[in-house]
Amino acid sequence: MVGMQSSTTGSGPDHGVPAPAPSFPPLRLGTWPTPLEPAPRLAEALGLRGDDLWIKRDDLTGLAGGGNKIRKLEWTVAGALAEGADTLVTTGAAQSNHARLTAAVGARLGLDVVLVLAGEAPAAPSGNLLLDGLLGARLVWAGDADAESLDARARETAAELRRAGANPAVIPFGGSSVLGARGYLEAGREILQQSPEVRHIVVALGSGGTMAGLVAAAGARRVLGVDTGARPGVRTVVGTYAAALTEDPPSAEDLRVRTDQVGAGYATLTSETAEALSLAARCEGVVLDPVYTGRALAGLRAAVRDGEIRPGETTVLMHTGGLPGFFGHPDVAAAVFG
Repeated sequence: MVGMQSSTTGSGPDHGVPAPAPSFPPLRLGTWPTPLEPAPRLAEALGLRGDDLWIKRDDLTGLAGGGNKIRKLEWTVAGALAEGADTLVTTGAAQSNHARLTAAVGARLGLDVVLVLAGEAPAAPSGNLLLDGLLGARLVWAGDADAESLDARARETAAELRRAGANPAVIPFGGSSVLGARGYLEAGREILQQSPEVRHIVVALGSGGTMAGLVAAAGARRVLGVDTGARPGVRTVVGTYAAALTEDPPSAEDLRVRTDQVGAGYATLTSETAEALSLAARCEGVVLDPVYTGRALAGLRAAVRDGEIRPGETTVLMHTGGLPGFFGHPDVAAAVFG
């Protein structure tokens, strides 16, 4: 699926002027702080020193399998509630982690949830789709939708709900907006408290909000985003969101973004990512997902090979969750068993 940006509640300014703090507090839906765990065997397998590599376990945030989207939803759903919403509408790919966690937050808060997903309903739902159904979300299938048409379908759905008497709020793709990125501003500060000496924070770059918040907290030179191919122009998106959260906005040239792990596209499993999944599992007993953190580790591995990250430099790999998507990806079984 091609990613997109929705103009939604709490999206904030789109120029380099820091956004004022929201007038409402975030919800508290996760368990904070998440652990920062050493990964010595994986570090050595990558060519680093044993004490160089740490994994930030944002897969352990709680709620329906956990993941990074909880930090964003604490802010975006708080904004929706501040406007009186009783229904959440959001978009994503069929195996969207953000959609699954929006459904979970809706269930926790007693809100209806409608998920507008790209593609067609599968004959046998798996992975995140099973959890979407278990959590009570209603699914709307948008067919072979591009970014613009998927966004339009979500707004049509919200309009239908409004005519039926509901008060829906559209939560942006991936939970990413200036408001949603505040969740990762907090996460970046968390990492700096846990590891003040950190030189590199490596994170999958999807819809942009996670990296933007980290950049606002830790500075552009410490954060390495590994593009997953989720949306076009994502470097600009990251810069825009980060600029709205800090008095010292980064330039586009300051942002560190690797594009060498996209492969044939967002939904594909590259050979480099498959190798990264195996390394993490067999070195540390940690299971990564095949779209996001698997690519992030593949990008980290490439960065060590080409000297961008060197032995002796403290490095944090963001584990953004997504385990249910592992079981819904069509290429994983062949990669594991050959």
